[in-house]
Amino acid sequence: MKTSAKSVSVNATELLNAFEFVSAGLLYEHSAAICIDTGRIYLASSMIEAEQDLPEDLETSDRYIAVPHKNELGLGRDLALSFIDRELPGDYNTAAGFFRRKGAYGRFKQLLQSRSMLQRWYDFEGRATEEALRAWCEENGIEVVGA
Repeated sequence: MKTSAKSVSVNATELLNAFEFVSAGLLYEHSAAICIDTGRIYLASSMIEAEQDLPEDLETSDRYIAVPHKNELGLGRDLALSFIDRELPGDYNTAAGFFRRKGAYGRFKQLLQSRSMLQRWYDFEGRATEEALRAWCEENGIEVVGA
């Protein structure tokens, strides 16, 4: 799936849902692609059976743009550590240690909860996600509608 110079309109809610679907798993575990001809978003997963019919040329055609995983936009570990560095610098080493093992986000969120910072994190993450997705859409000729 390649990037196209052609502009396509995509529903904001559908794009965010597709992004969250892709980001819910490990990199390449789930995927989503936007058809540049129609703006339709197709979802696929190596973990679950597809509920929709996927186009036969989804993996080979340049008519689709792959929706990125959060890690591809710097919205994973790096964003979490950026938040800690900004809001709880005294906990930076502890939080960084979380991301060296499985279950990092659970421990990260427990730390934030214990510091009454969980909602602030969700707000920070939401703004960063929106900004990163808008920039990605601009780079890929995607017009977000309904936002």
